[in-house]
Formats: sequence, structure tokens, C-alpha cells
Amino acid sequence: MTGVPSGSRARTRQAILDAAIEVLARNPGASLGDVAEAADVGRTTLHRYFPERSDLITALRAEAFARVDGAGARARIEEGAGAAALVRLCQEYFDLGDVLSLLFREQVESEDGACDDGFDAMVRRGHADGSIDPELPPVWVMNLMWSQLYAGWSYRSEHGASRHDTLRLVLRCVSGAVRPHP
Repeated sequence: MTGVPSGSRARTRQAILDAAIEVLARNPGASLGDVAEAADVGRTTLHRYFPERSDLITALRAEAFARVDGAGARARIEEGAGAAALVRLCQEYFDLGDVLSLLFREQVESEDGACDDGFDAMVRRGHADGSIDPELPPVWVMNLMWSQLYAGWSYRSEHGASRHDTLRLVLRCVSGAVRPHP
């Protein structure tokens, strides 16, 4: 499809993308039939929107990056103390578990493991304002954040914990881990 779909076409396309994120995050080898079933559309409908699996994967990457970018913007990581911004970022990323899982499985994250400029600046601001331990390099803080988010997603999935309790635990661990020690 070319252009921006409108009305019911846009809703159907979004339903397919939402279902694909959920299905493929849990099982990267799932069939397009599995995606169509989860989206409550027929395979023919799915193929009208995404003729090939590669077309769906390309659209999923764009959707995932848009959601991640939106979460980063809502977190306002350029504002306030570094540790407070990190907590806001974790809060925004928490509900993107399937999206982030899909990105990691598709290996579209940064290959060099480096932080983006905004994350790096947030951590360095935390070093300067005393809210993040200056011995922790930005890439360490980034990996810590991802590991705690993953732990939270796993805990919630495996133990049926509430979103509220799980997010509270994630934020407590991240905040405690980055806090400067005397």
C-alpha cells in the first residue's frame, strides 16, 4: 500500500500491526496466518496490506521505532535531574515490552551498543547534578535500565504480578542502582 490509509483501512492496518507485534514478539517464527488470526482478519486481507512477510517486518520496524521515539519524547529526558529523567524513561518504556522485545529479536538496536546522544546527555547531567553515580558510564546505565525492564516484563508474565507492582519494583531497582554511594 502506498500513501496514508484513512478510516477503516487505517484501523485494519493498525490492528494487523498491533497483532503482529504481540504475536512475533512471543514467537518470531509465527506464521502470517497466526498474525491474521490474532488481528481478526483473513489472510487475504493481511496480504492486501502486506503482500510479503518482509513488507510486514519493515512496517513493524517503523511502527516500533515510532512508539519508542514517542515514549522517549513523553519522558522528556532533557528535563530535570538525570535520575528523575531515567525514571520517567523507564515508566514510558515499561508498557512497550512487546515492541522492545520485537526490536531486540529483529536485532535492529544499535550494533555498537552505544547510547544515543539524548540518553548519554541525561546520564552525564545526572553525574553533574549528583543524582547518578559518576562511576557509572552511560552505557552501563543503559544496560542496567534494559536488564531491569526485561526482569520486570518476565516477572509480570511468569508470576502474574500487576503492572503497578511490577513497575514499582523496576523503578526501585533502577533508582537504587544509579544512586551515588558515599
